[in-house]
Amino acid sequence: MTNYKKVVYLDADTIVVKNIDDLFKCRKFCANLKHSERLNSGVMVVEPSGTVFNDMVNKIKTTASYTGGDQGFLNSYFSGFPNAHVFDPNLPSEVLKSRPVPEMERLSTLYNADVGLYMLANKWMVDEKELRVIHYTLGPLKPWDWWTSWLLKPVDVWQDVRERLGESLPGTRGGQNPNDYFLVKFLFLLPFCALLFCCYHSFMKNQEYFGSFFRGSLCDQVRHLYYKIRSSGALAYTSMSTSATNSIHQLSNGSQCKVPTYLGGVSVCVCLTTAVVSLGLALLIVPRQVMPWTGLLLMYEWTFTMFIILFGGYLHFIYRWGKYVASRAASSSLPESLDYDSGKRHQRQMSSCDVATWYYGLGMALLAIGAPSLPCLFGITALFLRLGLMVVGGIILASFMTYASEHLAIRSFLKGLDDWDIAPNRSLCLLC
Repeated sequence: MTNYKKVVYLDADTIVVKNIDDLFKCRKFCANLKHSERLNSGVMVVEPSGTVFNDMVNKIKTTASYTGGDQGFLNSYFSGFPNAHVFDPNLPSEVLKSRPVPEMERLSTLYNADVGLYMLANKWMVDEKELRVIHYTLGPLKPWDWWTSWLLKPVDVWQDVRERLGESLPGTRGGQNPNDYFLVKFLFLLPFCALLFCCYHSFMKNQEYFGSFFRGSLCDQVRHLYYKIRSSGALAYTSMSTSATNSIHQLSNGSQCKVPTYLGGVSVCVCLTTAVVSLGLALLIVPRQVMPWTGLLLMYEWTFTMFIILFGGYLHFIYRWGKYVASRAASSSLPESLDYDSGKRHQRQMSSCDVATWYYGLGMALLAIGAPSLPCLFGITALFLRLGLMVVGGIILASFMTYASEHLAIRSFLKGLDDWDIAPNRSLCLLC
């Protein structure tokens, strides 16, 4: 690039927030000093020179690099950089002409504001209004990743600039990617389409049960009222209404001793592992460079979807296991006494998604949403406090999931014991 007099180099993870034309007043080589002794190559001003370039090429094999890359090599090549004077763009031209041209000059923090240093004190070391270039140097937390915006407050500056970007190519307005746009639509609609399909399929397969359930319930109420009026027949009604379920109660009364002692512990491990796997898969599926709110919503949607599929499948397996255990016990001890009416059978099948299942499921969902939201609710912007609150929320969520998973697994097993004589459920609801 020797056809240029001066070149200002900016890293991809920097954002210019104010005019930086005065950098072209910097002579020879200019960079910012970090950690008192290391120059940072994220923002540099250089005067292209074939002589300097050839000298660097000759020394690259013999010069040490503490990073193994360009920044470490530059620190070794410009070993006297920490002693360079600070670049002052406001010096009058007469003063500049009276001084010898320096080989190196140090840029102030205004031209390379380190987000990592901002996070230590939760504020800039200089006047924020005077900043020229912000450098997002905090490890893997880069501003183009949607999750970084929820951790680092200075990323808001990047996102504001991104939203104002014009359309350089079709579909790129606001920093969008045309390919990601259609992928986001697909990822958003797919779980809802699958849910609607499952509901429709379950309804079509079990629509006769809906009718028989409601009709059976109404008839039971009328019949119950009829026998209560006929006091003389009260005893007969009681014996009739209970005879159908006596045998299943005999099996249920001993169900506690039939529940494996290790079921609760295994279920807790499966639940927590499923949650971690679901979150990891969701982070892999959701495009990294979508807008922060879009990424957050898609992450929750797919985490919940995969958790329901995986852990719901596990609960369904436990339910079938309970039915298998009960059927083996019943085949030898309860020959013909469990032939109760189809109305009760349909009622038991239709009530598989009980209040407790919804309670545990909604509880886990609300805590999963609330745990990462604690810093926003309390207005905390400091990174370490944000992470601390998220950890506290995660511990609360894990505690509730431990309690819920154990109880859901035991309930599924006991329900399998109770429903041992019911035909396999044709519903696609895995939690049912």
